[in-house]
Amino acid sequence: MSDTTRENELVCVGAIAGAFGVRGEVRLKSFCADPAAIIDYAPLSTEDGSRTFSVDLTRSITNGFAAILSGVDTKEQADALKGLRLYAPRDRLPALPEDEYYHADLIGLLVVDTGGTELGRVKAVMDHGAGDLLEITGAGITGSILLPFTMDAVPTVDIEAGRIVADPPEGLF
Repeated sequence: MSDTTRENELVCVGAIAGAFGVRGEVRLKSFCADPAAIIDYAPLSTEDGSRTFSVDLTRSITNGFAAILSGVDTKEQADALKGLRLYAPRDRLPALPEDEYYHADLIGLLVVDTGGTELGRVKAVMDHGAGDLLEITGAGITGSILLPFTMDAVPTVDIEAGRIVADPPEGLF
């Protein structure tokens, strides 16, 4: 993937969890490492770019923020946006250190073992509090497998080549 293509890509930085109050505020979940930094990447848009919103965080609430989005003035309008994911262009996001990745960059990558045998593809990246897990799906896998996203289990991530080399714990695959 060329750098020009990647600069124009959108990265999901948050989602609307529904209305907050009766004056058009929304419950905003931030997917940013520093949750309040989501406003630094505004205006945010829908994935297809059909709607764009300026964002003003009004206060912290459980699991996110209460926020005012431009063009959202009523509780009904806020409720109608529940589940909507918000995106920012990659070029507005900070560059990452060499050993860190945006989740969006990992999804879809081919996963091979240290011998080159195909294990599957990354379906999702999850964090349940004890570190990131890669959800791997593919032929020969019933359901999915959760691979710890650690240096031991995933020694190589090559975004440009579109693959991850994994050294999974014994018996995982």
